[in-house]
Amino acid sequence: MAEAGPALAGQFEDLEQQQDASWLGMWVFLLTEVMFFGGMFAGYAVYRAAYPAAFGDASRHLDLPLGAINTAVLICSSLTMALAVHHAQRGARRHLTAFLVLTLLLGVTFLGIKAVEYTHKFEQHLVPGRSFLYEEGTARHAELFFVFYFAMTGMHGLHMVIGVGLLAVLAVRAWRGRLAPPRVAPVELSGLYWHFVDIVWIFLFPLLYLISRT
Repeated sequence: MAEAGPALAGQFEDLEQQQDASWLGMWVFLLTEVMFFGGMFAGYAVYRAAYPAAFGDASRHLDLPLGAINTAVLICSSLTMALAVHHAQRGARRHLTAFLVLTLLLGVTFLGIKAVEYTHKFEQHLVPGRSFLYEEGTARHAELFFVFYFAMTGMHGLHMVIGVGLLAVLAVRAWRGRLAPPRVAPVELSGLYWHFVDIVWIFLFPLLYLISRT
């Protein structure tokens, strides 16, 4: 049985004010995330401009097909997440649950492919540190590229793990009928977070994988 509606917290006058506060909180959180990733993007851009040849050569050591597949996976997950929000607003419990699970599976697929990529880099000794091996004469600058690669994709992967966890919780709640209208804000806010994480990857993919490929 669906619950009657969301509980009103004591600090709010009505449910509309509570919902507005939830959306404001999420947008503020995402703004801090933009600044966080923006700092890494800015640092990458500075060193990319300083050492274009080394960064371009190092980029060619990344697995372009796997990166492209992951990009397609995340684009599909954005679609399924949008459909989950749509069905949440309609009160279609089964469809909501199905699309949340599908989005979760796509997220797990992304993480699995990324784990394969990371494994390849360990095998090729391209992980920054004492074991880093690079045949070209620009080894130091190439290692810097991989510092950015692991830092940026690693933080993005961490956000994906958090997103997958949120989706798992939402899928269980949806199956139990606890996300019926008007109690759909958790799905909408989680969808906003998921789309943000997808957009970050849309920027990461060309910056890391496609430079100097022509």
